[in-house]
Amino acid sequence: MKLKIGVIPDCFRLPIKEGIKKAAELGLDGVQPYATHGELDPKNLSKTGRDDLKHFVESLGLVISALVGDFGGHGFADPKTIEWRIERTKEVIDLAFDIGVNVVTTHIGIVPEDENDIAWKTMEESLPEVGTYAYNKGIFLAIETGPEPAVLLKKLLDKIGNPGLKVNYDPANLVMVAGDDPVKGVYTLKDYIIHTHAKDGIKLPDENGRKKWKELPLGQGNVNWPEYLKAMKEIGYNGFFTIEREVGERPEIDIIHARDFLRKLEKEIWIK
Repeated sequence: MKLKIGVIPDCFRLPIKEGIKKAAELGLDGVQPYATHGELDPKNLSKTGRDDLKHFVESLGLVISALVGDFGGHGFADPKTIEWRIERTKEVIDLAFDIGVNVVTTHIGIVPEDENDIAWKTMEESLPEVGTYAYNKGIFLAIETGPEPAVLLKKLLDKIGNPGLKVNYDPANLVMVAGDDPVKGVYTLKDYIIHTHAKDGIKLPDENGRKKWKELPLGQGNVNWPEYLKAMKEIGYNGFFTIEREVGERPEIDIIHARDFLRKLEKEIWIK
């Protein structure tokens, strides 16, 4: 089975359609664009615009593996902005439905260890609403891993028990922010993983109580990619590995490196 490799086209730092074209030029299989601002903000896309986007991507031989529906801030942990966030996330889910995409990814904020924490309670009360809204449209809201350990995210998802809530597995976030083992985390979250990011990095010493990290090109950080791919294969994952390069002066070169790095591992590990 071929490894499906995509990219977040915004990482090219080009106008969105040029970024999508670049993904096709590089021989990638799909794209996961941001749908929270600019041209792809649902507020800026009419029905015609949505149809045009779908046909444009298809004409390039690509698929949209997911939409990024992350509006930043404290995610679904902040009671002050939760109503706004729910409505905006529903708008992205509607866009996904209109263009035939079945995954929307987002960060929900830091999952606290204490279930009595206001952040936990806010998540527990709000996420089922968007999860059900998505599920009723045949879509999954995939929560991105990090900044908490995988076991803590699983605890929240198990407690909520909503079929529309899944996981966008980012191994680098677990390494860089949570200091967690991304290989072990695959088995912890195996029942929820529906989409993944291909990213790498290292955790740095905390400064004044604040977490520090550094994102690096694939294979140069502390994600054990061979073991990670073996784990993903073992749990039966057959979705996308979407390249995300948020920093660096040469994003296109780093994305090409990531593509080639994954294709090499594909031959060594995935196709056997």
